[in-house]
Amino acid sequence: MAQLFTYIVHKGGLVDDTAAELALAAQKIGSGASVTAIVTGTGADLDAVCQQASKFYSQIWKFDHADLAYPNAEAIRKLLVQLLPSDGIFLLPHDTFGMDLGPGLAVKLKSAYTADIIGIDAVEEGNLKIVRQEFAGMAYTHVSVDISDGVVLTFRPGSFQSEGQGAVNGQIVDKSSEIGELNVNRRFIEIVEAETGDVDITKADVLVSIGRGIEDQDNVEVAEELAEAMGAVVACSRPIVDAKWLEKSRQVGTSGQTVKPKVYMALGISGSFQHMGGIKGSPFIVAVNKNAKAPIFQVADVGIVEDMLEFMPELTEKIESA
Repeated sequence: MAQLFTYIVHKGGLVDDTAAELALAAQKIGSGASVTAIVTGTGADLDAVCQQASKFYSQIWKFDHADLAYPNAEAIRKLLVQLLPSDGIFLLPHDTFGMDLGPGLAVKLKSAYTADIIGIDAVEEGNLKIVRQEFAGMAYTHVSVDISDGVVLTFRPGSFQSEGQGAVNGQIVDKSSEIGELNVNRRFIEIVEAETGDVDITKADVLVSIGRGIEDQDNVEVAEELAEAMGAVVACSRPIVDAKWLEKSRQVGTSGQTVKPKVYMALGISGSFQHMGGIKGSPFIVAVNKNAKAPIFQVADVGIVEDMLEFMPELTEKIESA
């Protein structure tokens, strides 16, 4: 088995949930194999991130450099091409950063590339058999990938549950001195934080999130009544914001807010990658949708096939009467 590597996404001195998820995915690929985590950045936050990553990986490569203070995919691609073996297996989260870094890295390494993986079927004789979703999650494809000459893989966040992981106590190796030339055309300017609006959904423990199934702006009030009864906050998917029925600050997803509630009720939401990419921390997910084949049911803890417009007032009444 070739050497396995993952890239650790982090912010503010805290590792992303995908750090543990990629560790589990790597172990499924190479059972018992050593996995090396790559951490880039600068300053004290980088040391804190390395310590957290050491709970999941046997070895952590630390790269401290001013040009890596912000996760610039162009700079990190140049760094990885200098260091990774051509036949290595490299795992990334399938988020905006992973989609920026992965394809070009595979080209530079002359490796295979497979994106948005949600499951691993088997590893047999140099072939990795993985699962992907197609047609907005309405169909599943089983793909065989030749990994004998190296491969770059991106995994959908949340696809691998990380419970029970976190006791490896890996070795941190400072490889900052091995950083070569990182001249890039792209440069970081500033971070513009999204407006929180009247309610900050990123801090809510319970979210009632509405999607296209709400059908009409007047029905948003019904969702607000349910949220009030539950002690929750109303959130939404992108179509609701595009229709200007709720403000942008309430949108969950890769182009909206990243939330980490304890309970997430998805009403009339199909469960596309763009929406689910904004949900972190493995909340208890309740999904209500008329379409029994909606992708949201693949990740929901409780799935209810029902018209949300009939379901919401019924649940509100039951909660209030209780």
